[in-house]
Amino acid sequence: MGKGSGFGKVILFGEHFVVHGVPGIVSAIDSSTDAEVKKIEKGLVIKDERKAAKGYAEEKRLQQIESIERMLKTMGLDPKLPLNIWVGGSLPGFSGLGASAASSVAIARAIAEELSLNLSDEKINQIAYEAEKAYAGNPSGIDNTAATYGGLMWFKKNTAGGPDSVERLRIRKPVEIVIGSTGKVANTKAMVAGVAERKKKNPEKYDPIFKQAENLTHAGRKALESYDLKKLGGLMNENHRLLQEIGVSSKELDLLVDLARKHGAFGAKLTGGGGGGCMTALTPGKELQEKVAAAIKKEGYEVLKTKIGIEKI
Repeated sequence: MGKGSGFGKVILFGEHFVVHGVPGIVSAIDSSTDAEVKKIEKGLVIKDERKAAKGYAEEKRLQQIESIERMLKTMGLDPKLPLNIWVGGSLPGFSGLGASAASSVAIARAIAEELSLNLSDEKINQIAYEAEKAYAGNPSGIDNTAATYGGLMWFKKNTAGGPDSVERLRIRKPVEIVIGSTGKVANTKAMVAGVAERKKKNPEKYDPIFKQAENLTHAGRKALESYDLKKLGGLMNENHRLLQEIGVSSKELDLLVDLARKHGAFGAKLTGGGGGGCMTALTPGKELQEKVAAAIKKEGYEVLKTKIGIEKI
């Protein structure tokens, strides 16, 4: 039996903007998806035991099957190879946490181990990127890169089709965050396509916003590297405002963001595709993390307490 794991992630700066070549900053979190794979006689059996938002597994089922076929094809294998696949781990199936990318990396690693393929992380990342096309249509590559390598990364998509620019960033120590789930399953593919369409139709509005997003990402990098967490939180707040302006937030996400800030979070923003899914709040220290998490739970939303800047599963 082959086994594998992939990191969950939050995007601190740049979701949606990264698809169009704006740099982004992504961090793996202290939660992972695990997979076990065994070759069988016939068929594809998937047992998904991840904790998930209601309807997540059903909503993603066809995409999950397509993603597995895509990764097998990228590995040079029969896309209908009969496999028994188990998926679990500490990362919940909430939209916005890179759950699909984490599962793709975990499954790819488990397949490689079961079939003794001995694949490098670079190859696993490439396989997971192809698998992500089933979930995101035109993925930026940021989720699978974080899921594969962990840590904190500066990411810039090469929109001309060449290799993406990925640079590892270092911070003094991991930082506590709170992730709040709206409970709504987001359709990342539709959200990405919607932004692209609106940007094309209204460049006068969207081009300046995209420039602001780029400036924010550069400022966010400086704040991380100097470990200025107050500054970092303020920049995250500003990033959320830009995401509201391009139409990818929601009333539930805004409610969670406001709730986290009201209870002392240094900053809070949606993370991932938006339209549902999750928000992330910067809550340095266990005491603040507990306070913000309790406030969100009290309102009936699910919470994940974790850390950014994690480099080992």
